Amino acid sequence: MKPQIYVRTRLENALRALGIDPIDPILLNLDKPKQDGFGDLAITSAMSLARDLRQPPRKIAEKLLQLLDLDQFYIEKAEIAGPGFINLYLAKSCLQRAVLEILDERDTFGSDDWGKGIRVQFEFVSANPTGPLNIVSARAAAIGDVLAALHEKVGFVVEREYYVNDAGRQVNLLGASLDVRYRAELGTAGEIPEGGYHGAYLIDLAKAILEEYGSSLAELPDQERRERLGRLALDAMLAKHRASLDKYRLNYDRWFHETRLRQQSEHLNVLKVLQDKGLIYEDEGATWFRSTQFGDEKDRVLVTSEGEPTYFLIDIAYHQNKYQRGFAVLHDLWGPDHHGYIDRMRAAIQALGYAADSFRVHIIQQVNLFRGGQVVKMSKRAGEIIEMDELIEEVGVDAARYFFVDRRLSQPLDFDIDLAKKKSDENPVYYIQYAHARISNVLRYAEEQGFNSAMAADLSVLTNDAEMELIKKCLEFPQVVSKAAQFIEPHRLPNYLYELANVFHRFYHDNRVVSDDGALTQARLLLIQATRQVIKNGLTLMQITAPENM
Repeated sequence: MKPQIYVRTRLENALRALGIDPIDPILLNLDKPKQDGFGDLAITSAMSLARDLRQPPRKIAEKLLQLLDLDQFYIEKAEIAGPGFINLYLAKSCLQRAVLEILDERDTFGSDDWGKGIRVQFEFVSANPTGPLNIVSARAAAIGDVLAALHEKVGFVVEREYYVNDAGRQVNLLGASLDVRYRAELGTAGEIPEGGYHGAYLIDLAKAILEEYGSSLAELPDQERRERLGRLALDAMLAKHRASLDKYRLNYDRWFHETRLRQQSEHLNVLKVLQDKGLIYEDEGATWFRSTQFGDEKDRVLVTSEGEPTYFLIDIAYHQNKYQRGFAVLHDLWGPDHHGYIDRMRAAIQALGYAADSFRVHIIQQVNLFRGGQVVKMSKRAGEIIEMDELIEEVGVDAARYFFVDRRLSQPLDFDIDLAKKKSDENPVYYIQYAHARISNVLRYAEEQGFNSAMAADLSVLTNDAEMELIKKCLEFPQVVSKAAQFIEPHRLPNYLYELANVFHRFYHDNRVVSDDGALTQARLLLIQATRQVIKNGLTLMQITAPENM
């Protein structure tokens, strides 16, 4: 049994003995002490329980420590520190056996079950299909995919969804903008409508349409021609989005189209539900939702005075549809310009009878690209936007995914293109991948020397500080995964992998793996094989390759 599992099991029993149901995963969190010399694991439950138990945290910690009844095979020493931390020092016997446990679990190492099969949905990117995906979409794609993978790893049933805004004003503007470009190819001048799309990608699309359809579309009535061109543009942009995301190693479980909601009148059904609850009123010809009753700063229009449903009404219907599909928690990843939209949507969700905390919005901050120390302001191909495909082509999928996840969601990201392209230790993703490749190389060399990493070994010979440090760092992986999912902090994963690679490289520099000491060689081969497994598991969660040669 891994030490974290052992401690958590003992902690669950101790909490129950105190009359506490350990259903809250926060009560079972095991932290790494921030300062060296204060143990390997820290139990923080006492601080969380102080208010409910109306006792000082240290007193609660004393009771917990007594009830834990820890086995010295796992825990060499335990002590109470600070306001009520219980600091645990792992025994060498436990650490040595953990190497075999990692190898035994292989790809499943780092998994947990506290998600208990709860169905959750992550909806992310969902960019308007009016142009190519940009670098902000690339960041949202990487973060959303890693968050979904982390939640799967800890026992949730997860679905990834892309919402396609394929109806409404922006689609009409797309058709009108392409119409201008198409007619320009036929020699007829025109102006892009106000709010329309000016990107060069529409010129390329107009040329492709002209090649396929010739001038036949020009013969259609104006409105019919714009609608037809809008549909062609929509199909082309969606195909481009799908291709970009496929290349980015992102596979959605569902692409959900707005047109489906409208065709099935789901927005009208929502309107009736709110009306039956007395939450709708008319004013100046428009239909309003009493969102202030649920904490919003002002009431919101659902149907305009012209009788058109607002985007807000459509969005309410979309989220209602998600709940009706059986999701217990909805995770929406939005851009910073949508921050003001959160309260009104949460108000609508509560009005429909769902819990406020079942709807969770995560804001993805801006991305600034740098090359040669200067901000990259413009795309070579698309003009005013920097395309996702351009960046991937230049730095590669691995580097793009790593760099986009390497910072907190709440922080704007400065993406250094030159650093991402470097094949050196300065580039963190290269540094991590090189650790994996180096271990693979050592294992191949060992086989050539007559050693086999699958052979039995006496792990009790692993005793020096570097060996213990490497095992401890490997054992942090499950807790890193768990906390990254629990606190929506995917940056914990790349940060941890970089630290693990650093610990391994230090170990490798100071300790010869294949030596004249056969017993020590065999034990160290298992240790580095376990390390490689952890690195691979972490990179797999990020959809980053784990090369065996570099």
